[in-house]
Amino acid sequence: MTSYTLTSPKLWRLLEGWPFREHVDAYIALMLAQHFSTRHTYHAVRAIGEFARWLTEDHGDSCDIDERTVSSFLAWRRQQTGYRHGSPTALVRFLGVLRAVGAISLGLPSADPRDLLLSAYQSFLEHGRGFMPKSSASYVWFARPFVQECWVKGKGLSSLSRADVIAYVERHAPRRGAATAKIMCCRLRSFLRYLKAEGIADDDLAASVPSIKGWTLTSLPTFLTPEQLDRVLAHCDRTTVAGRRDYAVLLLLARLGLRANEVATLKLDDIDWAAGVFEITGKGGRRATMPMPLDVGAAIADYLRHARPVCEHREVFLRVETPCVPFASYAPVSLLARRALIRAGVTGIAKRHAHVFRHTLATDMVRAGATLAEIGHVLRHQVDDATRVYAKVDLPRLRLLSQPWPGDAQ
Repeated sequence: MTSYTLTSPKLWRLLEGWPFREHVDAYIALMLAQHFSTRHTYHAVRAIGEFARWLTEDHGDSCDIDERTVSSFLAWRRQQTGYRHGSPTALVRFLGVLRAVGAISLGLPSADPRDLLLSAYQSFLEHGRGFMPKSSASYVWFARPFVQECWVKGKGLSSLSRADVIAYVERHAPRRGAATAKIMCCRLRSFLRYLKAEGIADDDLAASVPSIKGWTLTSLPTFLTPEQLDRVLAHCDRTTVAGRRDYAVLLLLARLGLRANEVATLKLDDIDWAAGVFEITGKGGRRATMPMPLDVGAAIADYLRHARPVCEHREVFLRVETPCVPFASYAPVSLLARRALIRAGVTGIAKRHAHVFRHTLATDMVRAGATLAEIGHVLRHQVDDATRVYAKVDLPRLRLLSQPWPGDAQ
């Protein structure tokens, strides 16, 4: 049986004389801190050793390594005997370690003028408009295909016309749902206004973006019944690491109506255990203080004491699988909620995502007699229209507004 000892002379022989040898120790410390197994770490270091041997024999010690060098090595390795699954990730992770300590350059910026334009646009959104990085990335994501399609060699977007904008929307809007198409048009108008402000486009083309037909407040919020919510929470196996974490996350969603991103970014420093409150970072970077219900606090404390791995990360919730790092975005929290709903066998709801629990809290408040103003305060809505949708689920009060049928009973 193969021994995966990190002190094996055979393993380190591949790295003898390599200029970046001293940084491999930091790489190993990083992997172990992220709770990778010794076997996984061994194979990652072996991939680095094979890369170092290939680099020394073919390029000499002075080669400045980057992603292109790694790609060349992997292509060569594939032609030989192939490489172990996980080697590309191991090498890219090692490049990150080298760049963190300044051992290699950060990489040359893209010379493509389209990439430079999009980068300048994102910088404008973040520094000129105060957008959060994730929000600005969404705007750039919708602007990129527009730039790729409408860019004219030698002219860029200076020759852009209203007909070009309308034709682009007509090509792409039918492929998307109504909500996504409306978001696409909104992002596109923002980008076109930026082009006008920067003098890249002569005309104000934002007004030429067609409006997508759609109606607001036409659907009912998707929510759970009290029995369904209890079943979802009961199906968390709290004897496991994942179960303890999922239970605490679901309680935050259900008891306080937090958004998925607010749970993902919650930090240990945000919790004031003595006062029984904690702070969250909401939309637009707005901070808010929330109460800590007893069952929520107990669930988080149970996760911190018995399930959360010891690490330097300050985020409360971490991945269960290695690497044990914080959630990169709201998506893992939404996926966690979706899996919990499926695991509990919840049916009869239109969508399965984290926002279902937020809708459930608001619906329960309506049925308990809370006003829309009180619900908007708890959910931290900035505009009243965001709360009015919950008036639809208040059936007893809606019946008081109905008029008697003028004819005979139907």
